[in-house]
Amino acid sequence: MSNFQLGLIIAGGVVLAVVIAYNAWTAHRNAPRRASPPEAGEGGADNLVRQEPGFDLPPGAVGGQTEGMPMPPAGTDAHHGGHAVDWQDSLQMPLPPAERRGGLDPLIDAIAPIGSDHVVSGDAALAALPPTRRAGSKPFAIEGFNEASQQWEMPVAGQRYTQFQAGVQLANRVGALNEIEFSEFVLKAQGFADAVNATPDFPDMLHEVARARELDQFASDHDAQLAFCLRARHAAWSPGYLQQNAARLGFVAGAMPGRLVLPASGLGLPPVLTLSYDTQAALSDDPEQSAIRELTLSLDVAQVHRSEQPFARLREIAASLGQAMDGVLCDQNGTPLPAMTMDPIAADLELLYDKLDSRELSAGSVLARRLFS
Repeated sequence: MSNFQLGLIIAGGVVLAVVIAYNAWTAHRNAPRRASPPEAGEGGADNLVRQEPGFDLPPGAVGGQTEGMPMPPAGTDAHHGGHAVDWQDSLQMPLPPAERRGGLDPLIDAIAPIGSDHVVSGDAALAALPPTRRAGSKPFAIEGFNEASQQWEMPVAGQRYTQFQAGVQLANRVGALNEIEFSEFVLKAQGFADAVNATPDFPDMLHEVARARELDQFASDHDAQLAFCLRARHAAWSPGYLQQNAARLGFVAGAMPGRLVLPASGLGLPPVLTLSYDTQAALSDDPEQSAIRELTLSLDVAQVHRSEQPFARLREIAASLGQAMDGVLCDQNGTPLPAMTMDPIAADLELLYDKLDSRELSAGSVLARRLFS
């Protein structure tokens, strides 16, 4: 074998080794990032317990999109760039005061008094309640005035009630109460009244439907649901890697696969923020081999009290995750978003909070959570 042939063999071997090494490096570089072993005292992704906060009232309550401010309508996503801000001080702020307002409220409900000339037991009232708690797409409820506590409440076995009231919600995100839904409300309330030998006094249907449309219009003009997309720059993320980084920022597992939530300060309140990613990756038989290339951070403005500073925390979390996971904040089309786009949104949100306050529908309040759901 000549020296020339030997040289070609050696050169070919070197090229082959370089190609193999490059392919191995590329595969390693593009493989989904995996969670690192938890350090002492750190639970990591394995300690994510499904404890998503829930609403303290039954779901069902507003018509709504966002107009009148540069935000997208409800059901659409607003995507804006991230900017790191120090929101930790917000956790030291006093919690919002406990609300005395609850149950049926004339601000967002059409209410029919149900008079009775005799005391009705809670057992009889419970037996007379209609089987469903909705009139069409609107929540429906009947309350009794407790003889002992002198408070309105849902009927309870063993209690005694001197009068009742029936109510149907005027609007929710499905839309305004219409004539058909009002008629269903009347039928349900009348059936209950007949069963307990009482007499209802229904409000005028046209007046209540007009009120519902006005409330729905207000809700539509002052609803805001924001969503931000964080995409991997290079290597994808495994579910464990994503969960580990989110857990360090306070997220816990939500009720659904592929959903993490940032709990609110109070028990039973909706989450401050939601982080979601591919459900199929979350349900994979081998999650560590699943590749996630983007996640979504979202905020339902009306559900969270402004004292939680949810938007400031969203900005900080988006920046922290982007730095830790080598991600870039962008819109749904993959266009990166500059940090300067966040400040106008923050200013618009403050105006929105003020408008909700002026209508006694403050963000995070019981009535707002019912209306904007």
